[in-house]
Amino acid sequence: MTQRLPDAVEDYLRKQLGARLSPDDSGLNRAELEAAICNHDIILATITDRFDAELLAMAERTVKLIANFGTGVDHIDLAAAQALGIMVTNTPDALTEATAELALLLMLTAARRGGEGERELRSGQWAGWRPTHMMGMGLAGRTLGLVGFGRIAQCFGLKAQALGMNVRYYSRRPFVADNPGRLVAERVDTLAELAASSDVLSLHVPGGQATHHLIDANILSVMKPHSILVNTARGPVVDEAALAHALEEGVIGAAALDVYEREPTVNPRLLRSERSVFLPHMGSATIEARTAMGFQATRNIEAFLRGEAPPNRVA
Repeated sequence: MTQRLPDAVEDYLRKQLGARLSPDDSGLNRAELEAAICNHDIILATITDRFDAELLAMAERTVKLIANFGTGVDHIDLAAAQALGIMVTNTPDALTEATAELALLLMLTAARRGGEGERELRSGQWAGWRPTHMMGMGLAGRTLGLVGFGRIAQCFGLKAQALGMNVRYYSRRPFVADNPGRLVAERVDTLAELAASSDVLSLHVPGGQATHHLIDANILSVMKPHSILVNTARGPVVDEAALAHALEEGVIGAAALDVYEREPTVNPRLLRSERSVFLPHMGSATIEARTAMGFQATRNIEAFLRGEAPPNRVA
């Protein structure tokens, strides 16, 4: 295990599988990760562990399974893993509700200027109630645009619909909603069309080369001046330099981000946007979700040890 996990997960892994636990929550550096993959058959990894082709080549005769703690696997060279016969699994279902809740939090906070208001109050600058103070944007009747239409997007869309929002989505392939009859969402043909028509544009696509800088200066330029960009997906999906420029020039109203292009570094120009909201990659950070993710990873490991196909195999 490359990092600490919730107590219940660690207790089970230690007692039932004899897992070697990480000593702290800082993760393994490159040298430590190299040592780990050369001495273990199974690695329970997290999104901060970078398994490139060079590193995986060292594990060819040792590691048989990388059980990823998280949905995204863009930090693992899947082609190299497959070529070397290293199986990779993930945890796609356990964090859906938690991440959708955080997307809702980001959207509401940015729309209603919650971050600004809290900072003003804490700093002692609040002068009292007045009719024109901190007026934000109501969401009822507004349009939420979902980029991607998987589990998290649909869950978030349903929550936004309950607020009275209209839901549209862009996906390269049409999807049938997992909750037919409840979520009503209109599919649009292009990302630019979705961006231009949305008051809130929320990203729900995987990371990787195919989505790198999917949100660039061109897409930002067609968004509404009051619109909010929400990202709970992967940081590199957004060109942060272009986003910083769009915020500085008033091209869009605010950004509400949980992930960043060069984590844990955040572009300092973004932080100067007062109305925007920034969180430290907390999408799945509930005790319920993180515990469920750990046990989903455990089920993948146990199936592998029994010689069965892990339920969440991605490579």
